[in-house]
Amino acid sequence: MSEFPEGAPCWVDAMFADVEGAKTFYADVLGWTFGEASSEYGNYTQAYSDGKAVAAVVPPMPGADAPSQWCLYFASSDAAATAEKVTANGGEVLMGPMQVGAFGTMLIAKEPSGAVFGVWQPGEHKGFEKMGEAGSYAWAEVFTRDPAKADAFLPKVFPYGAQQMDPGEDPEMAGMDFKVFSVGGAGNPVLGRMKMNDDFPPEVPPYIQVYFGVPDCDDAVAKTQKHGGKLHFGPMDSPFGRFAAVTDPQGAAFAVIDMSTTVGEMPSFG
Repeated sequence: MSEFPEGAPCWVDAMFADVEGAKTFYADVLGWTFGEASSEYGNYTQAYSDGKAVAAVVPPMPGADAPSQWCLYFASSDAAATAEKVTANGGEVLMGPMQVGAFGTMLIAKEPSGAVFGVWQPGEHKGFEKMGEAGSYAWAEVFTRDPAKADAFLPKVFPYGAQQMDPGEDPEMAGMDFKVFSVGGAGNPVLGRMKMNDDFPPEVPPYIQVYFGVPDCDDAVAKTQKHGGKLHFGPMDSPFGRFAAVTDPQGAAFAVIDMSTTVGEMPSFG
């Protein structure tokens, strides 16, 4: 697998109090299989799609009482330098930088508007072995109530260019404040940013929504609900695919998208 460019999403993982329950859920909903738990690294357990590493699940650290949530990691050639950029631009480093054996170096941070993210400096573990397909990471969006803070921060920490979506005449997009960040030119978008509107309960903090590809969005939603997960939005058709926002039975939010089912014209970005 080639190296990920600086600032590109390269890995996702999540903590679950019930790791076995999470494995059962994601095996059914996303078709994942799981490797052996790495006892040396807190029983970190990799997930695979078609034999290729796509994510990981891990139990909470002793004494930790954090809610289950997916964490998206952005690639960095120097995690320590990225940590300095985070703090210099109003963000907060929550953990690290910390070397993880020969695998690489990680840190967890929070951007100024409140969304938590990870940074990964690869060693032996490069990141996703599969992406943009069913069973793997497809896309991510920062959901924030204060887009100005996130918009100012992200390009100072990572080498991003940014384009604002033009809602055009589509009534479904009226009032939508959506921006896309790219690396290496506008043709390589890596992250979206969506302003949270009044549809989001005030107790929901800013977060990064991770999208996983599925062959059938409605089927994935039905399986999610069968296991006790919840549907929050959709399924909805879009030019990017048919998608829905859900939470798993342990409360971790994510989205599923069938990228083969597209409806409508692509929006324009200026």
